[in-house]
Amino acid sequence: MNNVLRRLREEEVNNVNDSTYSKMVGDFINDAKTIVEQSSDWSALRTRESAFVTGVDDNLYSLTGSGDDVKVMSAYDTTSKKQIEYQTKEWFNNESYVNGTLVIAAKGGLTGSPLYYTFDGIDANGDTQVRLYPMPDDAYNIRFVMVRRQAELSSNSDVLLVPSKPVIHLAVALLARERGETGGTSTAEYFSIADRYLSDAIAIDAAKHPEEMVFRTI
Repeated sequence: MNNVLRRLREEEVNNVNDSTYSKMVGDFINDAKTIVEQSSDWSALRTRESAFVTGVDDNLYSLTGSGDDVKVMSAYDTTSKKQIEYQTKEWFNNESYVNGTLVIAAKGGLTGSPLYYTFDGIDANGDTQVRLYPMPDDAYNIRFVMVRRQAELSSNSDVLLVPSKPVIHLAVALLARERGETGGTSTAEYFSIADRYLSDAIAIDAAKHPEEMVFRTI
């Protein structure tokens, strides 16, 4: 927070909740953090996993702790030692209502270890739900690897996970626009600086995953 305050020629604070103004600055920092987080699949946010064990004739599960702002990178059936692929909700509906394969075994459905998943809304806790195909016939350990955005920063001990420079400079730009004057640098210039820091940070992070930068003609 003090990195932002100094750039706005404001007094530093000892606690993020010292004053009404510092609380407002904290809100804008969180706004900037959210914008930066959603601009790329940052390496630091790829460590989140959600795991569960399937039950017989139950194919709807929650990704506990995922919230509704999550991107699934991959899914695995660690019991059967295989990857689970994504399929569209329309495909799942077709298997349920047309082909009749996505029903319990007693009704003639196809059962076995999961091959596909799709998204199916959120649960009562606000976590993303997924459906599996075929209908599980046993206990399978399922693991989802996700990009999960960090919760809002609220205390002095909170540690920012994404690159800090884009967040700092974007927060400065947002606050400069809010108060209408900056004593030298224009708001447009602040946003331009923030965009440069963000594009550089994305390029550096993307280099950690060169396989995702290869595009193939189909």
